[in-house]
Amino acid sequence: MKFLDRYIKIIDWYIIKKYLGTFFFTLAIFTVISVVFDISEKLDDFLKSNATINEIVFQYYGGFIPFYLNFLSPLINFIAVIFFTAKMADQTEIVPILCGKASFNRFLRPYFLASTLIFIVSMIFNQLIIPETNRLKTNFENTYLENNDNTRNNVHIKLDPHTYVYMESFDNKNNIGYRFSLEKFDGEEMKSKLMSDRISWDSVAHKWKIFNYTIRQVNGLKEHMVSGLEKDTTLDMRPLDFDVRDNIYSAMSYKELNLKIEKEKIRGSGIMVNLELEKYKRWTYPFSTYVLTLIGVALSSRKVRGGVGLPLGIGIAMSFLYILLIQFANVFALKGGLPALIAVLIPNVIFGAIGVILAIKAPK
Repeated sequence: MKFLDRYIKIIDWYIIKKYLGTFFFTLAIFTVISVVFDISEKLDDFLKSNATINEIVFQYYGGFIPFYLNFLSPLINFIAVIFFTAKMADQTEIVPILCGKASFNRFLRPYFLASTLIFIVSMIFNQLIIPETNRLKTNFENTYLENNDNTRNNVHIKLDPHTYVYMESFDNKNNIGYRFSLEKFDGEEMKSKLMSDRISWDSVAHKWKIFNYTIRQVNGLKEHMVSGLEKDTTLDMRPLDFDVRDNIYSAMSYKELNLKIEKEKIRGSGIMVNLELEKYKRWTYPFSTYVLTLIGVALSSRKVRGGVGLPLGIGIAMSFLYILLIQFANVFALKGGLPALIAVLIPNVIFGAIGVILAIKAPK
Protein backbone atom coordinates (compact mmCIF):
# COMPACT_ATOMS: atom_id res chain seq x y z
CA MET A 1 0.00 0.00 0.00
CA LYS A 2 2.88 2.38 0.76
CA PHE A 3 4.29 1.65 -2.70
CA LEU A 4 0.91 2.34 -4.30
CA ASP A 5 0.41 5.52 -2.29
CA ARG A 6 3.86 6.71 -3.29
CA TYR A 7 3.60 6.17 -7.02
CA ILE A 8 -0.14 6.14 -7.72
CA LYS A 9 -1.88 9.34 -6.70
CA ILE A 10 -5.56 10.21 -6.44
CA ILE A 11 -5.68 11.52 -10.02
CA ASP A 12 -4.12 8.24 -11.20
CA TRP A 13 -6.83 6.18 -9.48
CA TYR A 14 -9.43 8.50 -10.95
CA ILE A 15 -8.18 7.92 -14.52
CA ILE A 16 -7.65 4.17 -13.98
CA LYS A 17 -11.21 3.72 -12.70
CA LYS A 18 -12.60 5.69 -15.63
CA TYR A 19 -10.42 3.72 -18.05
CA LEU A 20 -11.34 0.26 -16.78
CA GLY A 21 -14.98 1.17 -16.14
CA THR A 22 -15.47 2.48 -19.68
CA PHE A 23 -13.53 -0.45 -21.15
CA PHE A 24 -15.58 -3.17 -19.43
CA PHE A 25 -18.84 -1.35 -20.10
CA THR A 26 -17.97 -1.08 -23.81
CA LEU A 27 -16.87 -4.72 -23.78
CA ALA A 28 -20.24 -5.77 -22.37
CA ILE A 29 -22.10 -3.77 -25.04
CA PHE A 30 -20.03 -5.33 -27.84
CA THR A 31 -20.66 -8.79 -26.34
CA VAL A 32 -24.42 -8.35 -26.45
CA ILE A 33 -24.35 -6.87 -29.97
CA SER A 34 -22.06 -9.61 -31.31
CA VAL A 35 -24.18 -12.41 -29.86
CA VAL A 36 -27.45 -10.90 -31.09
CA PHE A 37 -26.12 -10.45 -34.63
CA ASP A 38 -24.59 -13.93 -34.67
CA ILE A 39 -27.82 -15.55 -33.46
CA SER A 40 -29.83 -13.74 -36.14
CA GLU A 41 -27.35 -14.89 -38.79
CA LYS A 42 -27.08 -18.53 -37.72
CA LEU A 43 -30.58 -19.16 -36.35
CA ASP A 44 -31.62 -21.17 -39.40
CA ASP A 45 -28.45 -23.26 -39.17
CA PHE A 46 -29.07 -23.93 -35.47
CA LEU A 47 -32.65 -25.02 -36.21
CA LYS A 48 -31.58 -27.29 -39.08
CA SER A 49 -28.79 -28.92 -37.06
CA ASN A 50 -29.28 -31.56 -34.40
CA ALA A 51 -27.42 -29.48 -31.81
CA THR A 52 -29.01 -29.13 -28.39
CA ILE A 53 -29.49 -25.83 -26.56
CA ASN A 54 -26.78 -26.91 -24.13
CA GLU A 55 -24.29 -27.47 -26.99
CA ILE A 56 -25.15 -24.15 -28.62
CA VAL A 57 -24.79 -22.17 -25.40
CA PHE A 58 -21.81 -23.86 -23.73
CA GLN A 59 -19.85 -25.10 -26.75
CA TYR A 60 -20.47 -22.64 -29.58
CA TYR A 61 -21.00 -19.43 -27.62
CA GLY A 62 -18.64 -20.64 -24.89
CA GLY A 63 -15.96 -20.37 -27.58
CA PHE A 64 -17.45 -17.56 -29.65
CA ILE A 65 -17.62 -14.95 -26.87
CA PRO A 66 -14.03 -15.30 -25.50
CA PHE A 67 -12.54 -15.42 -29.02
CA TYR A 68 -14.21 -12.28 -30.34
CA LEU A 69 -13.86 -10.32 -27.13
CA ASN A 70 -10.15 -11.08 -27.03
CA PHE A 71 -9.82 -10.29 -30.75
CA LEU A 72 -11.69 -6.98 -30.43
CA SER A 73 -10.37 -5.97 -27.00
CA PRO A 74 -7.56 -3.71 -28.38
CA LEU A 75 -10.07 -1.86 -30.57
CA ILE A 76 -12.67 -1.71 -27.80
CA ASN A 77 -9.93 -0.40 -25.54
CA PHE A 78 -9.04 2.20 -28.18
CA ILE A 79 -12.63 3.45 -28.45
CA ALA A 80 -13.03 3.44 -24.65
CA VAL A 81 -9.85 5.50 -24.16
CA ILE A 82 -10.91 8.06 -26.77
CA PHE A 83 -14.42 8.30 -25.36
CA PHE A 84 -13.63 8.97 -21.70
CA THR A 85 -10.50 11.07 -22.42
CA ALA A 86 -12.39 13.27 -24.87
CA LYS A 87 -15.14 13.62 -22.27
CA MET A 88 -12.54 14.66 -19.66
CA ALA A 89 -11.11 17.19 -22.12
CA ASP A 90 -14.58 18.53 -22.95
CA GLN A 91 -15.27 19.01 -19.23
CA THR A 92 -11.90 20.82 -18.83
CA GLU A 93 -10.49 18.16 -16.50
CA ILE A 94 -7.21 17.65 -18.37
CA VAL A 95 -6.11 21.31 -18.50
CA PRO A 96 -5.71 21.62 -14.68
CA ILE A 97 -3.67 18.40 -14.63
CA LEU A 98 -1.22 19.63 -17.25
CA CYS A 99 -1.13 23.11 -15.71
CA GLY A 100 -0.27 21.62 -12.31
CA LYS A 101 3.32 20.94 -13.37
CA ALA A 102 2.48 17.42 -14.55
CA SER A 103 4.15 16.53 -17.84
CA PHE A 104 2.26 14.79 -20.62
CA ASN A 105 4.35 11.67 -19.96
CA ARG A 106 3.26 11.77 -16.31
CA PHE A 107 -0.32 12.16 -17.47
CA LEU A 108 0.09 8.97 -19.52
CA ARG A 109 1.16 6.89 -16.50
CA PRO A 110 -2.31 5.79 -15.28
CA TYR A 111 -3.31 4.96 -18.84
CA PHE A 112 -0.39 2.59 -19.25
CA LEU A 113 -0.93 1.08 -15.80
CA ALA A 114 -4.52 0.22 -16.75
CA SER A 115 -3.50 -0.97 -20.24
CA THR A 116 -0.85 -3.20 -18.62
CA LEU A 117 -3.60 -4.99 -16.72
CA ILE A 118 -5.54 -5.47 -19.97
CA PHE A 119 -2.32 -6.59 -21.70
CA ILE A 120 -1.63 -9.27 -19.06
CA VAL A 121 -5.19 -10.60 -19.23
CA SER A 122 -5.07 -10.62 -23.04
CA MET A 123 -1.74 -12.46 -23.07
CA ILE A 124 -3.04 -15.12 -20.65
CA PHE A 125 -6.17 -15.55 -22.75
CA ASN A 126 -4.15 -15.80 -25.98
CA GLN A 127 -1.78 -18.45 -24.68
CA LEU A 128 -3.94 -20.56 -22.36
CA ILE A 129 -7.68 -19.95 -22.54
CA ILE A 130 -8.55 -19.00 -26.13
CA PRO A 131 -7.11 -22.21 -27.70
CA GLU A 132 -9.30 -24.30 -25.38
CA THR A 133 -12.47 -22.28 -25.99
CA ASN A 134 -11.69 -22.23 -29.73
CA ARG A 135 -11.53 -26.02 -29.61
CA LEU A 136 -15.13 -26.07 -28.38
CA LYS A 137 -16.23 -23.59 -31.04
CA THR A 138 -14.45 -25.24 -33.97
CA ASN A 139 -15.64 -28.72 -32.99
CA PHE A 140 -19.22 -27.41 -32.93
CA GLU A 141 -18.85 -25.58 -36.26
CA ASN A 142 -17.23 -28.53 -38.00
CA THR A 143 -19.89 -30.88 -36.65
CA TYR A 144 -23.08 -28.88 -37.10
CA LEU A 145 -22.51 -25.77 -39.21
CA GLU A 146 -19.85 -26.46 -41.84
CA ASN A 147 -21.10 -27.80 -45.17
CA ASN A 148 -17.75 -27.65 -46.96
CA ASP A 149 -16.18 -30.55 -48.80
CA ASN A 150 -14.20 -32.65 -46.30
CA THR A 151 -11.98 -34.19 -48.98
CA ARG A 152 -8.40 -33.17 -49.63
CA ASN A 153 -6.99 -34.18 -53.02
CA ASN A 154 -3.46 -35.00 -54.21
CA VAL A 155 -1.81 -35.13 -50.81
CA HIS A 156 1.99 -35.08 -50.73
CA ILE A 157 3.85 -35.04 -47.42
CA LYS A 158 7.34 -35.91 -46.21
CA LEU A 159 7.33 -37.88 -42.95
CA ASP A 160 11.11 -37.79 -42.46
CA PRO A 161 14.20 -37.19 -44.65
CA HIS A 162 13.78 -40.65 -46.22
CA THR A 163 10.01 -41.30 -46.27
CA TYR A 164 7.41 -39.80 -48.63
CA VAL A 165 3.62 -40.27 -48.64
CA TYR A 166 1.12 -39.71 -51.42
CA MET A 167 -2.68 -40.06 -51.44
CA GLU A 168 -4.97 -39.34 -54.33
CA SER A 169 -7.60 -38.15 -51.86
CA PHE A 170 -8.29 -38.14 -48.13
CA ASP A 171 -11.75 -38.02 -46.55
CA ASN A 172 -11.46 -36.04 -43.31
CA LYS A 173 -14.94 -37.00 -42.18
CA ASN A 174 -14.32 -40.75 -42.27
CA ASN A 175 -10.50 -40.60 -41.93
CA ILE A 176 -9.95 -42.71 -45.05
CA GLY A 177 -7.32 -42.16 -47.74
CA TYR A 178 -7.49 -43.58 -51.26
CA ARG A 179 -4.72 -44.60 -53.68
CA PHE A 180 -2.08 -44.53 -50.96
CA SER A 181 1.64 -44.92 -51.53
CA LEU A 182 4.62 -44.88 -49.15
CA GLU A 183 8.14 -44.56 -50.56
CA LYS A 184 11.40 -44.95 -48.64
CA PHE A 185 14.73 -43.73 -50.03
CA ASP A 186 18.38 -44.07 -49.17
CA GLY A 187 19.79 -40.94 -50.70
CA GLU A 188 18.46 -40.96 -54.27
CA GLU A 189 17.95 -44.71 -54.34
CA MET A 190 14.49 -46.13 -53.62
CA LYS A 191 14.54 -48.96 -51.10
CA SER A 192 10.84 -49.79 -50.86
CA LYS A 193 7.45 -48.69 -52.11
CA LEU A 194 4.11 -49.59 -50.57
CA MET A 195 0.98 -49.14 -52.68
CA SER A 196 -2.54 -49.58 -51.36
CA ASP A 197 -6.10 -49.02 -52.54
CA ARG A 198 -7.19 -47.62 -49.19
CA ILE A 199 -5.80 -46.57 -45.81
CA SER A 200 -7.94 -45.99 -42.71
CA TRP A 201 -7.23 -44.50 -39.29
CA ASP A 202 -8.01 -46.72 -36.26
CA SER A 203 -8.91 -44.21 -33.53
CA VAL A 204 -8.87 -46.91 -30.83
CA ALA A 205 -5.46 -48.44 -31.55
CA HIS A 206 -4.05 -45.15 -32.90
CA LYS A 207 -2.69 -46.96 -35.94
CA TRP A 208 -3.32 -47.00 -39.67
CA LYS A 209 -4.94 -49.95 -41.43
CA ILE A 210 -3.80 -50.56 -45.01
CA PHE A 211 -6.05 -52.55 -47.36
CA ASN A 212 -5.20 -54.41 -50.58
CA TYR A 213 -1.54 -53.50 -50.42
CA THR A 214 1.58 -54.38 -52.35
CA ILE A 215 5.11 -53.82 -51.02
CA ARG A 216 8.01 -53.65 -53.45
CA GLN A 217 11.42 -54.16 -51.83
CA VAL A 218 14.45 -53.02 -53.87
CA ASN A 219 18.01 -54.22 -53.17
CA GLY A 220 20.22 -53.14 -56.00
CA LEU A 221 19.14 -55.11 -59.06
CA LYS A 222 17.03 -57.47 -56.97
CA GLU A 223 13.38 -56.87 -56.22
CA HIS A 224 10.94 -58.62 -53.91
CA MET A 225 7.15 -58.22 -53.94
CA VAL A 226 4.81 -58.81 -50.98
CA SER A 227 1.01 -58.51 -51.19
CA GLY A 228 -1.80 -58.72 -48.64
CA LEU A 229 -5.38 -57.82 -47.88
CA GLU A 230 -4.95 -55.93 -44.61
CA LYS A 231 -2.04 -54.65 -42.54
CA ASP A 232 -1.63 -52.50 -39.42
CA THR A 233 1.16 -49.95 -39.45
CA THR A 234 2.39 -47.03 -37.35
CA LEU A 235 3.21 -43.84 -39.25
CA ASP A 236 4.19 -40.39 -38.01
CA MET A 237 1.00 -38.77 -39.28
CA ARG A 238 -2.55 -38.21 -38.05
CA PRO A 239 -5.86 -37.40 -39.77
CA LEU A 240 -5.51 -33.84 -38.46
CA ASP A 241 -2.49 -33.42 -40.76
CA PHE A 242 -4.81 -33.63 -43.77
CA ASP A 243 -7.63 -31.41 -42.49
CA VAL A 244 -8.81 -28.97 -45.15
CA ARG A 245 -10.24 -26.50 -42.62
CA ASP A 246 -8.08 -23.61 -41.46
CA ASN A 247 -9.94 -22.94 -38.20
CA ILE A 248 -8.14 -25.83 -36.49
CA TYR A 249 -4.94 -23.81 -35.98
CA SER A 250 -6.62 -21.38 -33.58
CA ALA A 251 -7.72 -24.38 -31.48
CA MET A 252 -4.17 -25.65 -30.99
CA SER A 253 -2.25 -25.01 -27.79
CA TYR A 254 1.11 -23.26 -28.02
CA LYS A 255 2.90 -26.60 -27.57
CA GLU A 256 0.81 -28.22 -30.32
CA LEU A 257 1.57 -25.30 -32.64
CA ASN A 258 5.31 -25.67 -32.10
CA LEU A 259 5.18 -29.43 -32.71
CA LYS A 260 3.13 -28.86 -35.85
CA ILE A 261 5.63 -26.27 -37.09
CA GLU A 262 8.56 -28.64 -36.51
CA LYS A 263 6.82 -31.37 -38.49
CA GLU A 264 5.87 -28.92 -41.23
CA LYS A 265 9.54 -27.98 -41.69
CA ILE A 266 10.11 -31.57 -42.80
CA ARG A 267 6.84 -32.20 -44.63
CA GLY A 268 6.40 -28.96 -46.53
CA SER A 269 2.66 -29.39 -47.06
CA GLY A 270 2.08 -25.64 -47.55
CA ILE A 271 0.59 -24.62 -44.21
CA MET A 272 3.72 -23.22 -42.56
CA VAL A 273 2.66 -19.56 -43.01
CA ASN A 274 -0.75 -20.24 -41.43
CA LEU A 275 0.89 -21.89 -38.44
CA GLU A 276 3.47 -19.13 -37.98
CA LEU A 277 0.84 -16.40 -38.30
CA GLU A 278 -1.23 -18.07 -35.57
CA LYS A 279 1.82 -18.47 -33.33
CA TYR A 280 3.13 -14.91 -33.67
CA LYS A 281 -0.32 -13.32 -33.39
CA ARG A 282 -0.67 -14.72 -29.89
CA TRP A 283 2.47 -12.87 -28.79
CA THR A 284 2.31 -9.61 -30.73
CA TYR A 285 -1.36 -8.60 -30.79
CA PRO A 286 -1.68 -7.98 -27.03
CA PHE A 287 0.97 -5.25 -27.46
CA SER A 288 -1.52 -3.34 -29.60
CA THR A 289 -3.17 -2.37 -26.30
CA TYR A 290 -0.24 -0.03 -25.57
CA VAL A 291 -0.05 1.29 -29.14
CA LEU A 292 -3.74 2.11 -29.44
CA THR A 293 -3.85 3.57 -25.92
CA LEU A 294 -1.07 6.02 -26.82
CA ILE A 295 -2.86 7.05 -30.01
CA GLY A 296 -6.20 7.35 -28.21
CA VAL A 297 -4.85 9.67 -25.50
CA ALA A 298 -2.92 11.80 -27.99
CA LEU A 299 -5.99 12.20 -30.21
CA SER A 300 -8.56 12.98 -27.55
CA SER A 301 -6.71 14.97 -24.87
CA ARG A 302 -7.30 18.28 -26.67
CA LYS A 303 -10.58 20.10 -26.15
CA VAL A 304 -12.28 20.65 -29.51
CA ARG A 305 -15.57 22.03 -30.74
CA GLY A 306 -18.25 19.42 -31.02
CA GLY A 307 -17.27 17.67 -27.81
CA VAL A 308 -16.67 13.91 -27.90
CA GLY A 309 -18.06 13.34 -31.41
CA LEU A 310 -15.03 14.34 -33.51
CA PRO A 311 -12.35 12.39 -31.55
CA LEU A 312 -14.66 9.37 -31.36
CA GLY A 313 -15.29 9.51 -35.11
CA ILE A 314 -11.56 9.70 -35.80
CA GLY A 315 -10.96 6.81 -33.40
CA ILE A 316 -13.54 4.57 -35.10
CA ALA A 317 -12.04 5.41 -38.52
CA MET A 318 -8.54 4.53 -37.28
CA SER A 319 -9.90 1.29 -35.79
CA PHE A 320 -11.15 0.21 -39.21
CA LEU A 321 -7.83 1.27 -40.74
CA TYR A 322 -6.00 -0.87 -38.18
CA ILE A 323 -8.14 -3.93 -38.98
CA LEU A 324 -7.64 -3.31 -42.71
CA LEU A 325 -3.87 -3.14 -42.23
CA ILE A 326 -3.91 -6.44 -40.32
CA GLN A 327 -5.81 -8.14 -43.15
CA PHE A 328 -3.49 -6.71 -45.82
CA ALA A 329 -0.43 -7.90 -43.90
CA ASN A 330 -1.91 -11.40 -43.52
CA VAL A 331 -2.69 -11.59 -47.25
CA PHE A 332 0.85 -10.53 -48.15
CA ALA A 333 2.18 -13.24 -45.81
CA LEU A 334 -0.09 -15.96 -47.23
CA LYS A 335 0.13 -14.99 -50.91
CA GLY A 336 3.10 -12.68 -51.31
CA GLY A 337 5.88 -14.42 -49.42
CA LEU A 338 6.13 -11.84 -46.62
CA PRO A 339 7.62 -13.48 -43.47
CA ALA A 340 4.88 -14.19 -40.93
CA LEU A 341 6.69 -12.39 -38.09
CA ILE A 342 7.05 -9.23 -40.19
CA ALA A 343 3.38 -9.44 -41.18
CA VAL A 344 2.12 -9.50 -37.59
CA LEU A 345 4.53 -6.72 -36.55
CA ILE A 346 3.64 -4.29 -39.35
CA PRO A 347 0.33 -3.00 -37.86
CA ASN A 348 1.84 -2.34 -34.42
CA VAL A 349 5.01 -0.78 -35.84
CA ILE A 350 3.15 1.59 -38.17
CA PHE A 351 0.53 2.57 -35.60
CA GLY A 352 3.22 2.79 -32.92
CA ALA A 353 5.08 5.36 -35.02
CA ILE A 354 1.82 7.26 -35.54
CA GLY A 355 1.22 7.18 -31.78
CA VAL A 356 4.68 8.60 -31.00
CA ILE A 357 4.21 11.42 -33.53
CA LEU A 358 0.77 12.27 -32.14
CA ALA A 359 2.07 12.18 -28.55
CA ILE A 360 4.89 14.60 -29.45
CA LYS A 361 2.37 16.99 -31.03
CA ALA A 362 -0.21 16.54 -28.28
CA PRO A 363 -1.03 19.53 -26.05
CA LYS A 364 1.48 19.99 -23.26
